[in-house]
Amino acid sequence: MSLSPYGTEIDTRVFPASYAKARQAWLSLITAMTTPLRHEIYQCAGLGPDGESLLTDTAWIGDEQADNVVVCLAATHGVEGFAGSAIQLDLLQSLSKRQLNIPNDTALLLVHALTPWGYAWSRRCDGDGVDLNRNAVDFSQPLPENPDYYKLREWLFVADAGQRQQVFADFSRQYGRVALEKAISGGQYRDPCGPFYGGSAPAHGRLVCEDLIQRHNLAQRRVAVVDLHTGLGPYGYGEIICDHHPDSAGAAVAQRWYGDSVTLPLAGTSSSVPKLGLLDYLWHANMNPQSCYVTLEFGTYSTDHLFEVLLRDHQLWAAEDINDQRFAHSMEMRRHFCPNDNAWQEMVLFRARQVLGQALRGVSS
Repeated sequence: MSLSPYGTEIDTRVFPASYAKARQAWLSLITAMTTPLRHEIYQCAGLGPDGESLLTDTAWIGDEQADNVVVCLAATHGVEGFAGSAIQLDLLQSLSKRQLNIPNDTALLLVHALTPWGYAWSRRCDGDGVDLNRNAVDFSQPLPENPDYYKLREWLFVADAGQRQQVFADFSRQYGRVALEKAISGGQYRDPCGPFYGGSAPAHGRLVCEDLIQRHNLAQRRVAVVDLHTGLGPYGYGEIICDHHPDSAGAAVAQRWYGDSVTLPLAGTSSSVPKLGLLDYLWHANMNPQSCYVTLEFGTYSTDHLFEVLLRDHQLWAAEDINDQRFAHSMEMRRHFCPNDNAWQEMVLFRARQVLGQALRGVSS
């Protein structure tokens, strides 16, 4: 244990062993809270590995008429929910112990397990292979294209990782590293078996967000969205990534609330390259100029390792009758996106407390 920005101990035991245990712990803390609270449940298609139901839980904590709202999203990318749940559990414990107070005229909206299928099965995507964070596009219009993805497509599924990495290196030398990362991870809409697939219709998590925005009239409130992610960037560091346009009101708000640590993919200052169909864009379209959306991204291992782990995941799920290999690889997915390292876990909780505290202060100021 170590001390947090609020002077209280950090207990990494909040990191859960599974989606089901995370939900159980989350519900236990929600049930015990004495502050005004509204709990809602969204059913997701499919079942977990033990036959459990897959559910997204939301909790509105505080005055339902509050002008200011901090929205905390966990498991936008399913397997990244192990860290997202830990952050929300730590936050709920701090609230219940009165070590953290919600400012006046401000509410907190927690969204737990936005992609519960991926969380339960230790995958980033949902049961249809859809990456929620590439799904916020208008499906009634021609879908965005990523032609460089198809230049590399055949190499994504070859068994020889060394051969694939050589192709990637050649592509990077010819077109640049940013072009390589955009080709692989920028988003694509024609290959359901492939990585970073944006789907052909709104996914479960998108529908949940759209319902919450409408149900709580969030477009008319001052909103700070903090979307919790892992797997990209320096080990243990929580990067505040802002996908608002650099010249926008949203970017200015983010920099005012969070300071010079804010990075912007569209300005080339982030560990993340610009991407298609981000969930951010759905929220951007429903925000007033006093609001902003940021991704709090906790780094683990290299981007090259990220690509290899994800590509192996997609290879295994595209094949048949290899459940044992899928289970073994699910442990590798979890190791990449939530290292079983006490120091990494302490860094995550410390930084999350800091950023969520900034969000609460910023939105209520």
